[in-house]
Amino acid sequence: MKTLSFYNASLITQRQPLTDDAIERRLRPKPLPLPSNLPPEDEANVNALLRKNGVISKFAREQVSDQDISRLRPGQWLNDEIINFYGAMILSRSEGNKENPGPQVNKKKGKQKLLDVHYFSSFFWAKLTKEGYEKGRLSKWTKKLDIFSKDVILIPVNHSNAHWTAAAINFRRKRVESYDSMGMAKETVFKHLRAYIDAEHSNKKKRPFDFTGWENWAPDDTTPQQENGYDCGVFTCQFLESLSRGEEFFSFTQKDMTYLRRRMIWEIGNARLRDDY
Repeated sequence: MKTLSFYNASLITQRQPLTDDAIERRLRPKPLPLPSNLPPEDEANVNALLRKNGVISKFAREQVSDQDISRLRPGQWLNDEIINFYGAMILSRSEGNKENPGPQVNKKKGKQKLLDVHYFSSFFWAKLTKEGYEKGRLSKWTKKLDIFSKDVILIPVNHSNAHWTAAAINFRRKRVESYDSMGMAKETVFKHLRAYIDAEHSNKKKRPFDFTGWENWAPDDTTPQQENGYDCGVFTCQFLESLSRGEEFFSFTQKDMTYLRRRMIWEIGNARLRDDY
C-alpha cells in the first residue's frame, strides 16, 4: 500500500468542498476601482451646493443645512444630520424597490440586487446603550415594523462622540455584524445588539430569540481602514450603503474618501443615491 507524500496529502486537504459563501465570492465579478471625480456637470453642482446658505436639502423627516453639508468638505467629522439623511435615502431606496427577492448577481452589471433593509437612526444606539430597551421605549420604534421579516437592520454607531462605526443585524446570514474603520469596539456592539434582538423578540413574539447558528461578525481583514481621525463617518455611510446591496466586500479605501465626500454632497443635495457604484 502506497503512502501519500506530504505534497499529495496537502492537495487532498486543500480540496475541501467550497461553502456557498466561497462559491458566491468566486463567481462575483471583482469591483471596479472608483473614479477620482464626478462627471463635470455634477462637480459643478457640488460646488454650487457648497455655496448655498440655509437649508440645502430635505428628505423624508431629515434635512441638512449649509453648516451640515460643509462637514463633507475634506478633513471634517460628520454629524448626525448627515449620517441620518444618508440612512434615510438608503431606507427609501430599499422600500421603493418593487422586486426584493434577496441578493442575486445582476449578470448585466455584475451588481447586487437591493436587500429588504431597515435603517435605525443614530439616536437608536444612544437610546439602547444609555437607557436600555424598556426605559428607552425602543418597542415603540418598531410599532409598525417586524424587524424579523427584514434581511438586514442597519445601524450607525456613535462611540462617545469620538468615532462612527456601522453595525448590522443580518437575519439572512444569522450574524450580528460590526464594521469599524479603526478595528475597535466590536464586543460592545455585539453585546448590546444581541440584548436588543432578544428583548424585541420577547416583546413582539412573546418568547426569547433563538440564537442557534448565529455568530458575531467583524471581518477586520476585509474592512477598509481609515488613515486619519476624521473620515470614520464617511466610511460608516459607505459600509451601510454597501450592506444594503448585499455586498460582502467593500470597493472603497482611504484613497477614495475625497471622491466619496463629493459624491455624498451630490447625493444629499439631489436627495437620491447614485446608481453608478
